[in-house]
Amino acid sequence: MPEHLGIVEILGIAGSVSLLSGWRLYLTALATGLAMHFHVLPLPEHLQSLQVLANPWVMGVAGLAAFMEFFADKILWLDSVWDSVHTFIRPVGGALLTLAVVDPADPATQAIAFILGGGASLLAHGGKASARAVVNTSPEPFSNIAVSTVEDVATTGLLYLAYSNPVAAGVVAMVLLVLAIALMIIAWRVLRRIFLRVRDEPAAPVQP
Repeated sequence: MPEHLGIVEILGIAGSVSLLSGWRLYLTALATGLAMHFHVLPLPEHLQSLQVLANPWVMGVAGLAAFMEFFADKILWLDSVWDSVHTFIRPVGGALLTLAVVDPADPATQAIAFILGGGASLLAHGGKASARAVVNTSPEPFSNIAVSTVEDVATTGLLYLAYSNPVAAGVVAMVLLVLAIALMIIAWRVLRRIFLRVRDEPAAPVQP
C-alpha cells in the first residue's frame, strides 16, 4: 500500500471495510490483524491506529468469534438468529473500523466517517440478512452452506484487494453498496410474494 493516500483512496478503504464488516465483522477484523502481524499489509502513518487489530489478544478474540460465526452462519435459521443478534454489533464495529482509517487530526471528518461507516455496515448487514432469510425458505440446507462459503471467500478476497490496491478499494465499496441494495430489494420482493401466497391459500378444513 502506498505510504501517501489521497482522500479518494482513504474513503474507498473506509467504505470497503465498513461494508465488509456488515457481512463478516469478526473475519474482517481478524484478516486485517493477521495481515499486519505478518507484514503482508504495511500501513501508512495515519492508519497506524488499525495496528491494534494485530494485538494477539484482539486477534484471539476476533478469531474465536469468527470461528463461531463460520459455523453458525451455515446452519439453517440459526444464521438468521445470529444476524438478528448482530444487527447492532456489526454497524458499531464497522463504524469503529472506519473511524480508525480516517486521520485523527480531523475530528469533523472522523465524525462523518463514524456515521457513514455505521450506516454502510448496517446497509450491508441488512442486505446479507435479507438474502439469507430468502435462502432459508429453501427446504434443503446446501444452498445455505454454499452462500455462506461464498461470503467467507468474498470477504477475505475483497478485503485484501481493498488494502493492497487503494484505487480498487473505491470500486469494491461501490460494488458492495450496489449489491447490498439489490439484495434487500430482491429479498423484500421474494418474501412479500411468499407472504401473499401463504395468506391467500385457503385454510385446511377442520376434521370432525
